[in-house]
Amino acid sequence: METATPTAPLPLVSLPRAVPEMPTRPPQENIPQTRGERELILRQVKDYVAESENDLTPPLVLDELRQRAEALIARHGIDPKYVDYVGIVLSNEVWREQLSTVPYDRRLLLLPKCLRVEDRCPAPFDEFGLLCKQCGLCSIQDLQEEAERLGYAVLVAEGSALVMALIQTGKIEAIVGVSCISVLERAFPYMESAAIPGVAIPLLQDDCKDTAVDVEWVWDFIHTTSDDRTRRLDLDALRKDVESWFEPSTLDALFGGPAASETETLARAELTRAGKRWRPFLSVCVHQALQDDPHAPVPDALRQVAVAVECFHKASLIHDDIEDGDTLRYGEPTLHATHGVPAAINVGDLLIGEGYRLLAESGFPPDVRAAMTAIAARGHRTLCLGQGEELLWARSPKPLGSRKVLEIFRQKTAPAFGVALELGAAAARAEPEVFETLRKYSDALGIAYQIRDDLDDFAPSADAPDDIAALRPSLPLAVGYEQAKTEPELRPILARAWRRERVNGSASPERLRALLDQFDSVERSRRMMEGYKEEAIRSLPGLTNPSLKGLLRRVIGKIFSVEIQGWCSEFEARNAAGGQSVAEASR
Repeated sequence: METATPTAPLPLVSLPRAVPEMPTRPPQENIPQTRGERELILRQVKDYVAESENDLTPPLVLDELRQRAEALIARHGIDPKYVDYVGIVLSNEVWREQLSTVPYDRRLLLLPKCLRVEDRCPAPFDEFGLLCKQCGLCSIQDLQEEAERLGYAVLVAEGSALVMALIQTGKIEAIVGVSCISVLERAFPYMESAAIPGVAIPLLQDDCKDTAVDVEWVWDFIHTTSDDRTRRLDLDALRKDVESWFEPSTLDALFGGPAASETETLARAELTRAGKRWRPFLSVCVHQALQDDPHAPVPDALRQVAVAVECFHKASLIHDDIEDGDTLRYGEPTLHATHGVPAAINVGDLLIGEGYRLLAESGFPPDVRAAMTAIAARGHRTLCLGQGEELLWARSPKPLGSRKVLEIFRQKTAPAFGVALELGAAAARAEPEVFETLRKYSDALGIAYQIRDDLDDFAPSADAPDDIAALRPSLPLAVGYEQAKTEPELRPILARAWRRERVNGSASPERLRALLDQFDSVERSRRMMEGYKEEAIRSLPGLTNPSLKGLLRRVIGKIFSVEIQGWCSEFEARNAAGGQSVAEASR
């Protein structure tokens, strides 16, 4: 069991590797317009495939695929113009199980060259397609690197003849592809006749200009393997299950009865308040992934651990609101705003005590409970050190660089994710190397999550604090100050904001936002967020458990919505041909 010393110093925070950044634009008309809509259709298709499992044998002929897609559209009230999209998603899910049984080194990843940044792409072409130069300008590099690391053959090219030639060699037994709907429609007969597992993630546009794809779907299919026993685990259903544990009646049962005092009533009310429940969800995910049967019911002891994680989290929010002077949380008055600071501090302390009590009284063996207590204590200590850094800064405020702000994030936010992940691993008696990977993963995930909060707070709303108006340390403010080093007239304005000088005019919140926009601070911060998300993904290859590795990758997709984009100039030829493909236009 993991027993690392609680006083081990944290390594210095490092900036993530830059990720490609491309502009976004709406999907074409026959593709659902938002990621949420597409995810909903995916869930509906998965449910349909699960209930029709004995009646679906791939490959489905085109007529049957369309009939089933139309039936799905009628059942769920989906816009009929999405029938081709639904059919592609359905075909993918029908093939998923067979794809998972094909070894990685017998698969082909086929990417379109329109994902490259054509104006700046240094890659040459040969008869097989684009030869990526690993310049990092587009997402082809990351997808190709990961697929080749797993053992895939990778082509960045279009053309069914080339694919069929590879299939006929007998070395390729499955294909994962990315393409536009129009190309997929023409390629379907070839895939059907080859009768090998083939999935295709559709591009969101088919004009080869600023094309985008739901990248998490690409990663999902690339890593699909029968060794991952969690691949059928419904994360949305599991999360709803976790959320149900925080209903008042469920909490009363867990704590042994109704609250016996006003302090207990306030504490339980905090647990039932709005929140995303990501942290208890992560504990459950890790534990289930490490079981022989990830679909087995969640044990009662683990429920106690999950509620303990939320106790720690809500306690930290109560104390954080007091220390930051925030009077709103989730769009409602904070506890100290309604009941006073002393009572709020006491409720936060009670929740911390309840968290440790739940760990100590859970049904796990004594050595597991001891390990979980140590994990929680280490995380608690690190979080307090991070909050202390911010509080000390507030006593004598001065400009902070982005690295220092990120270090505060790593100490304030990452520990909560780390504790959640490690408690699930400890409950499952994971090997020591799992804990090391989880720490790297949680560091990157926590920083990315806090950056997203900063970006959300940059645009004030009724239910979110305004870091700019409150003059709190934030990454956009740090980035803006760094970018203003060549602007001697403007940098002092940002310095005054860092010193928390509340004045109108030059350092008003509106003026500060305008300056940060001028220095592209929000976009630069967003790129850092993307970089840390990639860092979290890159920490996973060290895991030898495919179920845990696959699940942690999917969790990132649940917490963050990601799309990748790219460019190519084929749209010019296609538009000149009246909307036809380049191949058709050249005939």
